[in-house]
Amino acid sequence: MEISSLKNIPYSVLDLATVLDGYTAADTFKTSLELAQQSDALGYTRYWFAEHHNMAGVASSAPSLLIGFIAGGTTRIRVGSGGIMLPNHAPLIVAEQFGTLASLYPNRIDLGLGRAPGTDQVTAMAIRGENFNSAHSFPRDVDRLHQLFSVDNRYSTVRAIPGEGLTIPIWILGSSTDSARLAAEKGLPYAFASHFAPAYFEQAISIYRNNFKPSQFLEEPYVMACVNVVAADTDAEAERLSSSVKRMFLGVITGKRELLKPAVENINQHWDQLEKEAVEQMLYYSFIGGKDTIKQNLEEFVSKYGVNEIMSTSHIYNHQAKLHSNKLFAEVMN
Repeated sequence: MEISSLKNIPYSVLDLATVLDGYTAADTFKTSLELAQQSDALGYTRYWFAEHHNMAGVASSAPSLLIGFIAGGTTRIRVGSGGIMLPNHAPLIVAEQFGTLASLYPNRIDLGLGRAPGTDQVTAMAIRGENFNSAHSFPRDVDRLHQLFSVDNRYSTVRAIPGEGLTIPIWILGSSTDSARLAAEKGLPYAFASHFAPAYFEQAISIYRNNFKPSQFLEEPYVMACVNVVAADTDAEAERLSSSVKRMFLGVITGKRELLKPAVENINQHWDQLEKEAVEQMLYYSFIGGKDTIKQNLEEFVSKYGVNEIMSTSHIYNHQAKLHSNKLFAEVMN
């Protein structure tokens, strides 16, 4: 009897707090809570939010607030950031915020860190001001966070209260090879954004594994891959539902970002051949189909890359269809 390579792999959710056409951010937060509660019951390991700014269709500009909201409405699942864009914030403020979250919800909070601005350059300037080039301080700021969380920091002039002495797992996020080297050097778990940056995935995780240095946080490399998932009862229905995420990425490459649109019967009416190829390249690591199709493709993916954890993100307009997709994906992973 064949033993699924997915059996012992943790599975998690990345929620971009996508705003649907015809709805508001307040509606998004309600449906996020429902999805998180379902994920909690279905055995998902984590539920993460990403930091984005100045995007009409993405309501996760304040992930630490959303993490508290979701953690308060769930019981078991780990809740965290995928990620906090650290150059946008002083490490002390991040330490205090996540120290507060970890005090409220012990052993359930993750802190994923990225170095990108999570927005356009003009908005990044508005956020960072004179610290516009602070991405170069990212490695030092990661060290500073570890120091602020340490027990030894109680002797320092500047302390994170709460935060000091708490165990809050720090992850390094990446969409290129730079963060892979940093995660390896620091001996930290590595989460790659293969759901929108597939080009560097293979190279980045290879660099991470080949250069990994064991640390007090992690003895061996740990890779989490974030992928797009649209699951349905049939391959045809999943393809139809996936037209929403394809139109969303079309907006990214054309610069015409909109709220998430309902599924359409014929996606080819909405793009030309070059646009189609560009979108499909960005969505290369997407698992779209019925359970059997997704299971086969996901097993091939896990076998090829040996990832330790899968994080799914699902841009599906119909909320009931999204909940159903989330349920089917859990069944595939089990």
